[in-house]
Order: sequence, then C-alpha cells, then structure tokens
Amino acid sequence: MEDTLLRLTATVEDRHWWFQERRAIIDRHVRRLGRTGRALDVGGAGGGNARVLRRRGWDVKVADYSPEAVEIARERGLDAIHADARDLPFPDAGFDLIVAFDVLEHIKEDDQAARELARVLRPGGTALIAVPCDMRLWSEHDVISGHFRRYTKPELKALIAGSGLVVDRMWSWNVLLRPAAAWHRRKHQGNAVGEVPPVLNACLRTVIAMERYLPVGALPGVSIMLRAHRP
Repeated sequence: MEDTLLRLTATVEDRHWWFQERRAIIDRHVRRLGRTGRALDVGGAGGGNARVLRRRGWDVKVADYSPEAVEIARERGLDAIHADARDLPFPDAGFDLIVAFDVLEHIKEDDQAARELARVLRPGGTALIAVPCDMRLWSEHDVISGHFRRYTKPELKALIAGSGLVVDRMWSWNVLLRPAAAWHRRKHQGNAVGEVPPVLNACLRTVIAMERYLPVGALPGVSIMLRAHRP
C-alpha cells in the first residue's frame, strides 16, 4: 500500500464505519478470551487494531512491511517494527494472540506468511484473521491496494489448516452491504477508503452492526473472517 494511502487510512480510520466495526469485532473476540498476554498485530499498518488490544490490557507489538506504517504506529505510542510476514523476526511460540487483518492478500507467498503466523503463536493461542473475499468483487480498489487475490472460504480454510492451525470458526462479513460495495466498485475508480459524510457514515455503521445479531455469516460478503488456534 502506498504511503499516501497509509496516511489517509490513519487519518480517517477512527471515525470511518468500516474500521470502527472491524475494531468492534476484534474487541468482542478478545474479551471472550477472558485473559491477556502477548499479542502481535501482523500487517498492523498505523496500529488502529493494536490500540484495541492495548486498551484491553494486552502487551502488543505491531509488525508491518511498510516503514511508513511503522512510523505512524510509533507516533501513536505503539511498539512497532519493520518486518516481513514471510519471515517474522520472533522466536517460536512467542505470542498468545495473533491478529492479521487484511494482510495475506497482499503477499504472493501467502502460504509462507500463514506458516509464520502459526510458528510464532504459542500452543493454545488464538489467531484472528480477515481477508477480502470473492474474485467477482475484484476491482481497481484491489489493484491500488496491492492485492494479489481475493479468497473463497475453502481457499482460506485450506491455507490456514495447511499452516498447522485449527480453524475454530469462519464467517462472512460485510454481507448486508455487499450489493452496494459491488456497485460502488464498478462505478468508481480508485481506492474505496476516504472520508464519508457523517450522516451516511452513521447509517452504514448501523447497517453493518446489524450483522452482530443476524444469521448472515454463511452468505456471501465482502470479507471473510476466521478464528483459529494452535493445537
């Protein structure tokens, strides 16, 4: 992802409906763990998700391939380092929790990255992973964002299981807004991240938050989310 896009993302993510709801998902899953420990946010960009973990009492480290992302995370007071997800500079079994949201699609050798996530996770530890789904939604947004692919559920499950992790749950996210997202990406060029008018932002946040209560996780969405553990 280009440095200008990283800066834009960092500027808008605290109030943008998409980022807000993703952070809420992380927060809910972390609370359900009922414990804290050492966490690693792989591909953590400016550290928006890492701040959720820090507020919940986790000792969190951010690792990102982009020096600009590392700089932004450090500006926010986070412990961040430059690292390649295919060769993480950490010992085996060093973390109790791994978060990798919208990371694997940026890496050509995603199998190497998945194995590294499994390697640095301790036995019994939890991994939270999110990726964009369905190549039918491929657009210029993916190209500008530096994506190599969008995943199907079977592809993601095979990738994570092949790394040695056990998939506990997998579900679609951004289901209700998928038709709007598909239309927007057909009609508009460029990356979809940007400022959203406050009223529209509130409406979109309300719609996406409804997925917490509706049984839509098996339907096609815009993203796939997954929770796994190392046996």
